[in-house]
Amino acid sequence: MAVNTVADTLSESGASFSRDDDPQLVREAVPFALKTYESLLESVPNHAGLLLATCSGFTQYAYAFVQTDADLLESTDYEAALAMKERARKLYLRGRGYCLRLLERRRAGVVDKLQVDPANALAWASKADVPLLYWTGASWGSAIAIGLDRPELVADVPAVKALSERALALQEDFNKGALHQIMISLEALPEAMGGSTARARKHFDRAVELSNGQDPSPFVTLAASVSQPAQNRAEFVKLLEQAVAIDPDKAPEARLPTLIAQKRARHLLARVDDLFVPLEENRK
Repeated sequence: MAVNTVADTLSESGASFSRDDDPQLVREAVPFALKTYESLLESVPNHAGLLLATCSGFTQYAYAFVQTDADLLESTDYEAALAMKERARKLYLRGRGYCLRLLERRRAGVVDKLQVDPANALAWASKADVPLLYWTGASWGSAIAIGLDRPELVADVPAVKALSERALALQEDFNKGALHQIMISLEALPEAMGGSTARARKHFDRAVELSNGQDPSPFVTLAASVSQPAQNRAEFVKLLEQAVAIDPDKAPEARLPTLIAQKRARHLLARVDDLFVPLEENRK
């Protein structure tokens, strides 16, 4: 009973990290919290709230403090950046494992069905399952995004799409457009993998609308996943400048994610000359 009570409390404590204005403090605190979650799960392995918190915690930590650092380092130390991205991939998959455990607890056999018949695997899910669908898709999709050279991961894109699309059908405005943000990345994949830049832009518009323009992440995601591959420098710069201009205090409940997204936006702006072919070369 005592362990369950602690698990209940910890699984609801994530908002205190999201509101923080000191990324370094959170960077140093989160690993201890995650190991505490994992230790508690050894005693209460089926605690739904703790499984979801552990999944989301590993996913957010991997993005905010491992993958983002790798992206910042890539231009100066490529080998170190590759090693950090590999670590991020492992952390994403570690988080996914906890979400998949909870998903299987909700419906036995669903994990296997997601990989063989994703279109029909989640018909049973209800609105109460949206956070689980979201974090399963976020952890899984993030691992795929930095592992596009791994066929065994890329083969799971339909499963991630199924998770996100089912969640969208159940609660389109979840977490102020977070599901649309996932869909920007998924639709930015090549057409051969089922992507569509037109659909990515529609998801971007809706994500901005649902967040009242106070979340820089959609701007950064569209810039990095659509504008840069298309070599649309003007749009790339405009999107990132819009991201940087957002006031983190306008949405204090998401202050930390805002600061981290803006850090990435500033880095991309600083590298714009490296990321785009000069106009003269484009004309050749």
